[in-house]
Amino acid sequence: MNDIFADRVMLGSEDRLAEMFGGSLGEDGIKFSAGNPNPDLFPITQMKRAFNQAIDKAGNQIFEYNTVNGFEKLRERLAHRAGQTAGIKADRENILITQGGQQALDLIGKLLLNAGDGVVVEAPTYVGALSAFDQYDPCYYDVALEEDGLNLEQLELVLQTHPNIKLLYTVPDFHNPTGVTLSLSKRQKLVELAEKYDFFILEDTPYRDLRYKGAKLPALKSFDRHGHVIFVSSFSKILMPGLRVGWIVADQATICHLRKLKTSSDLETPSIVLAALNQYLENNNLEQHITGMLATYQSRLDTMLTVLSETMPTDVHYTQPEGGFFIWLTLPEVLDTQKLLSETCIPTDRISFVPGKVFYAHKNKKNGMRLNFSGVTEKQIELGIPKLAKSIQNAITASEVQAFR
Repeated sequence: MNDIFADRVMLGSEDRLAEMFGGSLGEDGIKFSAGNPNPDLFPITQMKRAFNQAIDKAGNQIFEYNTVNGFEKLRERLAHRAGQTAGIKADRENILITQGGQQALDLIGKLLLNAGDGVVVEAPTYVGALSAFDQYDPCYYDVALEEDGLNLEQLELVLQTHPNIKLLYTVPDFHNPTGVTLSLSKRQKLVELAEKYDFFILEDTPYRDLRYKGAKLPALKSFDRHGHVIFVSSFSKILMPGLRVGWIVADQATICHLRKLKTSSDLETPSIVLAALNQYLENNNLEQHITGMLATYQSRLDTMLTVLSETMPTDVHYTQPEGGFFIWLTLPEVLDTQKLLSETCIPTDRISFVPGKVFYAHKNKKNGMRLNFSGVTEKQIELGIPKLAKSIQNAITASEVQAFR
C-alpha cells in the first residue's frame, strides 16, 4: 500500500521529532530533554476567569465559526505589542493567527518552497522547523553559529554560490537549541543581505521576551523595509502552550497568500480560545506576568551554569545564554551523544537530554547535546548534571583508551 501515498509522506518517514527522545526514566528520572515552560507559572485562575467572561459576553456566538485571520481585537493587540516590544510597525492586517508557531512554520514552507529550492538554516537549528520544511523537499545549506549568531561571512559565500536560495530560517533570540542571540549589528546586516540577494528571512522568536540578563534587542522585522522578513511568535512559552496560539507578522501581500493556504488547511480559528485569550489580555498585564516568570527561570539557568562549571570536563564546551530555555554542550568530536544517551544516561543515570544530531539538517554532527533548564528544578539540576558530567568523562576516557590500542 505504501506506493499509493504522496511523496511527502515518504520524505517525512524518518520523523526528526520522533528521534528526539527514547526510553523510560521512571518516576525519579530527570528530563533535561523537555522544551516546556514551568507549568507552576501558568495563570490558571486568571485564564479560567477569562474563558467564563468571554462566554458570558458573546453567548452562543462564541461557539460559531470564526474568520481564518483570527479574532480582530486580538490581532490589534498583537500588532500593538509587536510595536511596543519588538520595534515592528504593523496593524491588524499584518497579522495572521495560527495554531501555534508550528503551523506558522508549515504555512510559510508551503508558501515558499518547491522541491529543490534552497533554504539556509543555522547549524544546529530548531528540529521542528526542519520537520516542517522536510515535507517540501528543499535543499538545505548549513551556516555555522558563532557566539553572536550566524556567521555572516560564511552566509554571503553561500548566497553567492547558490542563487536559488529562497528562505533563511533563524531563531535570533535565545536560539533553540544553543541559546545564543544574534547581535544587533548582525541583525541589521542580515536584513541588508536579504534585500541584496532577494530572499525571505523567517524570524522565529518564541523566546524573545524571556531575557534574564542584558538589554532586549529589536526584532529583525523592525529593520525590514521591503517585506523580506516574516516574523513568527507564539504564546506557548510566555503564557500556556496548550492554548496553541501563534501568530505571523508580515506585509499584507504575504499575509494574504498565507491566509489562503490556512483557509485550505483548517478553514477557521478557534473562536472560544482566541476570545478568552483576548479577554485575559484585557483583564491582566501580560508584561507583568512575564516579569514574574523571569526570576524562576533565571535561577534555574544560573544554577545549571554553576553546576556545569563545577563538574564538566575541561574539553566540554557549553553556551552561556542570557535568556530562553536551553544550553548547548559540545563534546569532543569522537563522541556520539545519541549513543551516550541510549546506552548510559537513560538506563543507568535515568537522565535525558536531546542528542545533537537531530538539530542538523544533514544529521552530520553527533557530538552536541541540548539541555533544558526551564522544566527542571534547581534540586534536579544539582543532582542530574554531576551524573551527566561523570558519564561524559567516562566516555571521553574510554575513547582515549580506544585511540591508543
